[in-house]
Amino acid sequence: MLSALPIEDIMQKAVNAAKEFNELDQLAVDKIVKAVYEAGFNNRVKLAKMAWEETGIGKWEDKVMKNVIATRNVYRDIRNQGTVGVITVDRENGITEIAKPLGPIFAITPITNPTSTVLFKVLIAMKTRNPIIFSPHGAARKCSIEAARVCYEAALAAGAPENCIQWIKRAGKDEILEIMAHKRTALILATGSVGLVKAAYSSGNPAIGIGPGNVPVYIGKSADIPFTVENILFSKTFDNGTICASEQAVVVSRNNSQAVIAEFKKQKAYFLNKEEIEKLNPIAFNTALKVMNVEVIGKSAPVIAKMAGFEVPEDTSVLIAELGDKVGIDAPLSLEILAPILAFYEVDSFQQGIEMCRRINVHGGLGHTVSIFSNDEEKIRQFASVMNAGRIVVNTPSSHGALGGTFNALQPSMTLACGPGGKNITTDNISARHLLSIQRIAERRINPCAECDHIPYLDESITAENVDKECTNEVATFWRGGNGGGI
Repeated sequence: MLSALPIEDIMQKAVNAAKEFNELDQLAVDKIVKAVYEAGFNNRVKLAKMAWEETGIGKWEDKVMKNVIATRNVYRDIRNQGTVGVITVDRENGITEIAKPLGPIFAITPITNPTSTVLFKVLIAMKTRNPIIFSPHGAARKCSIEAARVCYEAALAAGAPENCIQWIKRAGKDEILEIMAHKRTALILATGSVGLVKAAYSSGNPAIGIGPGNVPVYIGKSADIPFTVENILFSKTFDNGTICASEQAVVVSRNNSQAVIAEFKKQKAYFLNKEEIEKLNPIAFNTALKVMNVEVIGKSAPVIAKMAGFEVPEDTSVLIAELGDKVGIDAPLSLEILAPILAFYEVDSFQQGIEMCRRINVHGGLGHTVSIFSNDEEKIRQFASVMNAGRIVVNTPSSHGALGGTFNALQPSMTLACGPGGKNITTDNISARHLLSIQRIAERRINPCAECDHIPYLDESITAENVDKECTNEVATFWRGGNGGGI
């Protein structure tokens, strides 16, 4: 069956743009990047409102802040980075690094962060001279395309190649898979469902995707409880919990659990009874498909409660479910749900807290993010050393802390990789450096003892313990094959 989408035409335009991009120097690239940043930042409110109106998810005010992170924070991070031609010269070791673009990038964007993800991916693509093609989520098509259009017009006006930014208005699953696997696709930047990310990695082309983030937060005995609860709620209610690095489960020492519960209630959290938990389970999570229900994503706590058939105060911040020691598909609220819903666990010791966090992490969050509130440096280090997470955020709102650039020095990013745990190649916050092809010129170094006839590797008295004390010219002699030695 022939595709209705002109895929070959799209890819050819991207290839042509890549050729033109390759001719630009660093000054020209930086002019384009600055123009794109300014356009995205100046349209932050408009795009946030469009995203909220189109998707019905989250809060437009918080989407403004996501757009700020994706533009201002990212731009400040990458603006002075060398991405064209020679970027480093190591004269001592004779290594020169040259940055080159990858080529056409295929970018998939989500419903949860539609405009901010577009703005972010455009910036890092333009900085690295890579044309980019967007396939937006169907339920966020209008706002995502508008974000791409705003950036594209600014880029063109600043001297960028025609078709350096393209977008696909509508595409079926087979067409998306075809572009992923296309011989001219240099890289796939996949932000979306688990199935979509798996498809990207199965395409035969290089891909950077992200896994889910079932983030546990451990509250230690030394934590400042009002501060801790305030930060967790600030994070979990940000855009109604739509960032994959938002907290999903609270694990607290029994020594201060009652004080933590009291503080949550003071800050408008609602603790569910057993009947309400049973009502909420099927509304929040589809156990048959093993995915959160899209209907609850980014909705407020009172709205979700009404969907489940019970009432909570209109000023409720989050819904909290005490789950005993249950974790996994039989306790759906213990899994990743991008909404203001938290699981709650009490433990008897720090070691039990670690084990509970690890159990939660295994169910849909490996490699992503974990959080701890503590003033005990030794406990923080111990916690971090045993958790399978690319980001361990400390005394920080997890959503904002993981995105970087606001509460810490992590690289600002809207794509948080999860390493081997999440079947990713890296645990980095993805940015411009991941979109470069680095060539290395390795110059031959002439040893001053080049005429030495000593061939140490043929002498069995040379061992790993004393080899460094032998002839300083051993490597040069070995590689030049003196007296029949070497290779």
